[in-house]
Amino acid sequence: MNQKKIAGEKAAEYIKDGMVVGLGTGSTARYMVDKVGEMVKNGLKIQGVPTSKATEEQARSLGIPLLDINDVDHIDLDIDGVDEIDGDFNATKGGGGALFREKVVASLAKEVIWIMDESKLVDKLGAFPLPIEILPYGYQIVFKKMEEYGFNPKMRMKEGELFVTDNGNYIVDLHLGVPADIEDVKAKVNGIVGVLETGQFLKMCKRIIVGTDEGVKVIEAK
Repeated sequence: MNQKKIAGEKAAEYIKDGMVVGLGTGSTARYMVDKVGEMVKNGLKIQGVPTSKATEEQARSLGIPLLDINDVDHIDLDIDGVDEIDGDFNATKGGGGALFREKVVASLAKEVIWIMDESKLVDKLGAFPLPIEILPYGYQIVFKKMEEYGFNPKMRMKEGELFVTDNGNYIVDLHLGVPADIEDVKAKVNGIVGVLETGQFLKMCKRIIVGTDEGVKVIEAK
């Protein structure tokens, strides 16, 4: 059973006519966007707000009407994937490099649903490296500061070059290990000049949808 596919398609059921919908990025979100495209073809009237250039491209190819983030005053529902999530719904996101746009869209949403396969459920965060989007100007200073904090930073690379986000920035992945001290990392990283945003998405959703081999599970916040 394709756990990502069933989670993505289940999440699309929460989309209603007339909604402004945040369209997530990544392998699980891709299935959700495909399903939304099918629903739009069948008469669903919504407007989407993509969280990356890749999702924008996919949505356009499917005929989903899109809004620019600067023309949005609210988002009814945001659906996106996660890289790992604990039992308190603290999540790490940004493995695909879209964390800044994902956080902007999620912060505007009245409701957020995270979708995933069951491998993303963890007791404690820290196994998946925490992505941090940083500005190119002075990036080595930011990197050294993270080293000083003992966060085991690694610059994200792609084909031998520094990875560049849709916003023209770099990403540092913090290899924190389990268990990561979420609040300590949050306070220290956000205090570094040159950090744009972190991949910490803490308690931002009330519902998660998990694909399992037994079927799809909808889990509500405690």
